[in-house]
Formats: sequence, C-alpha cells, structure tokens
Amino acid sequence: MERTVQEVFRIGFAAYEAYHPLPASIRSAAWNFIHCRTAALGGHIQACPEGHVERVWYNSCKHRACPQCNQIQIERWLEFQQARLLDCAHHHIIFTLPHELNGLWVLNRTVMTQLFFQAVRDTLLELTEDARYLGAQPGLLCALHTWGRSLALHPHIHCLITDGGLDSEGHWQRPKKSCFLPARVVMALFRGKFLAAVRQALEAEQLRLPETAPRLLNLLNKLGRKQWNVHLRERYPHGEGVVKYLARYVRGGPLKNTQICQVTDTQVTYRYSAHEDHPEGGKRRVTELTLTHAEFIRRYSQHIPEPRRQLIRRYGLYAHTQGERLTQARAQWGQPPLQRPAFLDWQSYYLQVTGHREATVCPVCGQPLQAQERVARRAHDPPS
Repeated sequence: MERTVQEVFRIGFAAYEAYHPLPASIRSAAWNFIHCRTAALGGHIQACPEGHVERVWYNSCKHRACPQCNQIQIERWLEFQQARLLDCAHHHIIFTLPHELNGLWVLNRTVMTQLFFQAVRDTLLELTEDARYLGAQPGLLCALHTWGRSLALHPHIHCLITDGGLDSEGHWQRPKKSCFLPARVVMALFRGKFLAAVRQALEAEQLRLPETAPRLLNLLNKLGRKQWNVHLRERYPHGEGVVKYLARYVRGGPLKNTQICQVTDTQVTYRYSAHEDHPEGGKRRVTELTLTHAEFIRRYSQHIPEPRRQLIRRYGLYAHTQGERLTQARAQWGQPPLQRPAFLDWQSYYLQVTGHREATVCPVCGQPLQAQERVARRAHDPPS
C-alpha cells in the first residue's frame, strides 16, 4: 500500500465525508488529492519525433495543499521571491496566536486570517516608522502557517523583514538599536492591536461565536494580561535562507509524503520532529504518531487553504505597489532594477533536480520528446 496522503484520502475520505458536514472547498480539495496524476484529470502524450517511444503524462491537480505535485510550483515561487529580495540583512519574526483562540479561528477562518495579517502588518510598520527604532519603510514578507509539527491547529505568521528601510527622502536608514525592535514592545503592541480588532469585529457581528461565547469577553480580557508568543530570531546576513524555509510551506500542504511511515486499511502512521532539542546532540527528537484515517483527514483538512485566499502577503518595500521604491532601494545596494525571472519549465526543473535528462528525451535516439495529442479525462487508466 502506498505511503502517501493521496492513499489515505483515497481509502478514508468517503467514510469521513458521510459523517462530517464539509464545505465544498474541502470536498473539492479531497477529490483533487485522490485523482492527482491519474486518468481522471487527463493528460497528454510525449512522443519521440522518430516514433521510437510514447509516454502518457497525467496532469497534476496543482492544489496548494497537495504534497505530490507542487515541487515545481515551490521552486517557481522561490525564484520569484529571491529575485525581489534586497541584498541586505534580514530579520525573522514569528507571531503566534494563543491556543485559547483556536475555537474562534475554526469558526471564522477568513475573518481571523485577515485580522491576524492586519495586526502583524500594522505592528511592524508602526514601529519601523518610529524614529526611535528606524524611521523608514522596510520590506516585509509574511507567511501564514496554521499547523504545528503534529498537524495540530497552531496559527502563526512568519515574517521576513529587512534590516533597515527607505526614508521619505529616499535614503537607506539602518536600525537605531542593536536589537532592531524590542521584543516586549512588539509583543504588547501586536497583542493590543489584535484584541482590539477582534472586539471590533464582535461589535460589528462579523464573527460566529463558539458555544463558550458568554465567556469570550472575559477570555479576551484575560489574554490582554497574558504574555503572547512573539519570537524575534537572530539577524541574518541575507534573506534567502528564511525565504527557502518559507517556500517549503507555500505549497505542498502541512505534511510531506516522505514523513508517512505506514498506511493500513484503518490507520496512518507519520513522523515529525518535536520542538524540543535533543539534550546531547542538539538534534530534534523524531516522534511517530498513529491516527485513524478519520482523525488524520480531520487534522489535515483544517489546514487546507480557502480558495483564492492569499497566505503569503508582502508589505512595505516588498508590496506589489512599491516597485519604484523597491528599485530605488535596490540601487543603493548595487542591485539592478527589478526583473521577473525566466519561467521555469518542467524539463529544466527535472534537469536541475536530478542532473540528467532521461525522462525528457528518447532513450533510443536521444531526441527531446515532444507533446503530441491530449489525453481526455476518463474514469480509469487506459491499458499500458
């Protein structure tokens, strides 16, 4: 039995769907997972121009949460972001919502996501505009992750922010303090902005309330006195390392197929790295977890992004509307004007990953395979 997310959904989703009311987006995503790279999605024939060989290539579903087909999409996203990065030091900041708000998150993913991004953006831009800390506009790249390592719900935003920014006169300014931004100030401001936004959304009746709604206001007051988890990582000499880290989570879902150890008719076992470091070697402790298909599908489904919902957002100099300012900043770092990288086709990606071209050329004469007729969608694979 294959050890893939696709196999788990193929075996268990019909039974799970029968007992759980699901939105259309989740049912559509599950259908894509199950039929990715099968005849159900159609495909095309790659053939040698001399007629030596023909191969059927089935289409990928290209869903953002499918771990099977999106490696080339990740690489394309990574190349695009790396082309935009300023050649300066960057900081990595992680904002995490308290788990007490998970119930509100589950019922209001769209609104809570928007409030989360707004609070992070406003916190960082307000502090960096302050002359005590920077007095300039930095570049911000923010990515939302909703999962912990065990697939539990754990909403947090990773932020990549430039170590400096462009002031109103077009000059590059460096941080005034060695710590860039004080952690306690960032945490307190973010906490206040997010809680205020939630209260405002409640007054406007924009949020669905959990069963504990009568205690929600008390919970918000309690959270206002609590320390929130805002982690300011060390300063990096460039931003490429953090962007590569974020790229692994842009597409492909919260779990890779290589993490799955076993799939049976009723259960799935997968491994993940615990957050605690190993006491001796400093390596992360690998933990295995066995779940029923239903529980695995439930956990995985809560991290499937909503259609047309952006999980990666750019602000400040990295915003799509700030091309002129970004070009001005690039010039001060000796970088050429912004240019979009060349489109990465699958043949080039295959060569880049494997170092050879045997899947793209005829094994007999060595000529490149050419796309021939399309293969229509069908319920079953044709005979080999």
